[in-house]
Amino acid sequence: MAGFETSDDAAVYRLGTQAVLLTVDFFTPMVDDPYDFGRITAANALSDVYAMGGQVLTAMNLLAMPCSLPAEFTAQILRGGADKVREAGGVVVGGHTIDDKEPKYGLSVMGVCDPDKVVRNVGAHAGDVIVMTKRLGVGILNTALKNGLETETTLHEVIESMARLNKAASEAMVEVGVHAGTDITGFGLLGHTREMALGSGLSAEMDLESVPVWRDVLEYSASGVKPGRTADVVSFLDEFVEWGPASDAWKGVLADPQTSGGLLMAIEPERADTLLAALAARGEHGVIVGRFAQGEPGHLNVR
Repeated sequence: MAGFETSDDAAVYRLGTQAVLLTVDFFTPMVDDPYDFGRITAANALSDVYAMGGQVLTAMNLLAMPCSLPAEFTAQILRGGADKVREAGGVVVGGHTIDDKEPKYGLSVMGVCDPDKVVRNVGAHAGDVIVMTKRLGVGILNTALKNGLETETTLHEVIESMARLNKAASEAMVEVGVHAGTDITGFGLLGHTREMALGSGLSAEMDLESVPVWRDVLEYSASGVKPGRTADVVSFLDEFVEWGPASDAWKGVLADPQTSGGLLMAIEPERADTLLAALAARGEHGVIVGRFAQGEPGHLNVR
């Protein structure tokens, strides 16, 4: 039902009356604490199922570790991942490990969904508003952490956000019904908005003042504290984006690669309040940050 064509979050294969969702993702460590690394990485991998409106069934570990590291370090990573899969209602059923110089961990995840309710990242309508959850800037803050400008204590709230499942937000999305949806990950807010716009044959407008960001993110971005990938994302987007009032600092935020970011959804404006209320009822904060419009497919305007 879905493969490579539109950069959907998971492959979708119809099996009888069920749609099976299949995805895989892995990371190098973004935090020092191995348990938190496991939790965050698992939440990120599981998010692809939630972005398509599915329920998690099983997961398989992908682990690359130097044999020189203590066994307890590896155990804590796996425990963090298993706890998140359990919280999702799924079960870890196996996996594979290799010896590698740099630690890497991830999950191959299988979920299911009603074939008629699969949420694709295409299908937005002209006039739909763009709703997002979770604040932006975790890539910048993770870079600040690596540079010794922050600690895992000062970033506790950010770490918990990365470790938080998109399960509740997905349930609200499916309950209300949206035209399209995805999650915000490696290509940043604008990169994933462009994917939705291009696949839907539309342009999009982004309201800069509405975009929620973590504390100090703009200041860090202005001083050059950004992931190395950010410049590549901005360079790619330059061809498609009218940046308008966005400063270089804001460009770094809008293109910031997110680890376990929030959901991004397209819904008609008449039902936007219903979606925001459904999110709030589940403890999730949703924000309207823009809209889709008729125009050159994949073209974005920042206002």
